[in-house]
Amino acid sequence: MNTIGRSPGAASGTLARQLLEWAPILLGLCVLYVPTLVGLFTGPWAQDDQYHGPIVLGISLWLLHRNWQAMEAAAEGRKGNPFGWVLVVFGLFLYAIGRSQGIGVFESGSVIWLLAGLIVLLRGWAALKAQWFALFFMLFMVPLPPQVVDVVTMPMKMAVSYAAENILYAVGYPIGRNGVVLQIGQYMLLVADACAGLQTLLTLEALGLLYLNLVRRDSLFRNVTLAVLIVPISFTANVIRVIALSLITYHFGNEAGQGFLHGFAGMVLFLSALVLIIAFDSFLQFVEGLRRGPPPPPSSTSSAAAA
Repeated sequence: MNTIGRSPGAASGTLARQLLEWAPILLGLCVLYVPTLVGLFTGPWAQDDQYHGPIVLGISLWLLHRNWQAMEAAAEGRKGNPFGWVLVVFGLFLYAIGRSQGIGVFESGSVIWLLAGLIVLLRGWAALKAQWFALFFMLFMVPLPPQVVDVVTMPMKMAVSYAAENILYAVGYPIGRNGVVLQIGQYMLLVADACAGLQTLLTLEALGLLYLNLVRRDSLFRNVTLAVLIVPISFTANVIRVIALSLITYHFGNEAGQGFLHGFAGMVLFLSALVLIIAFDSFLQFVEGLRRGPPPPPSSTSSAAAA
């Protein structure tokens, strides 16, 4: 029996056609957004609390590449939708306003609308559905306005400082707190935006959603519950980070604490969050198994057929 498939020549011809079609678009995107990327790398993304921006961009591009064949398969036999022009024009409008007025959230966020519009225009809605998560994930790379960040960050820093103080005091450490400043022994530590800010929460939220997308659970209960739990998981990971910094400073001195802060604090944060996400996911799997009950025993009919 012969298997009919696409020949290498046809596959290479398809790839050449796609490159020819998308090359002018990629060139145009580079002309528009290379200056934007330069501004992000030298501005917001150079700050400690927004170091995740380039990582999110790289993962988003990888997700677009990963889903490219699925997008082409979904668009096969379909035509592009002219409604994509609405999204393209809206994206260009946001870019023009953001670039001319210095509104970073408009300028960098416009690429999401622009890409969505181009996909709909050239491949249709089914293709956009195949790429929706990659475009949604790009939201986490967009720097938020400082006014919004400051308003939300201060209560978060207060809550993390309070939790870290009470946990360390409960286990016998000499620690006190004044606002977001912790004093443990002779050392004073400031809980900064990078330790417990809104951007850190968004980074961990992105990590959790990426985990959900990669593992692709079929259970709606597990997906929704874990997505909701990512917020308290992020808070717990931040508390662990501050406690680790406090203990290292208390036992090994301020120099060791500063070295940990700049070298390993981010790693501890992400590892703590990832371990907690996997642990909660495993627990939810166990709970779901209890809800479903034991699998039914094989019937005598299927046993006889197997025999």
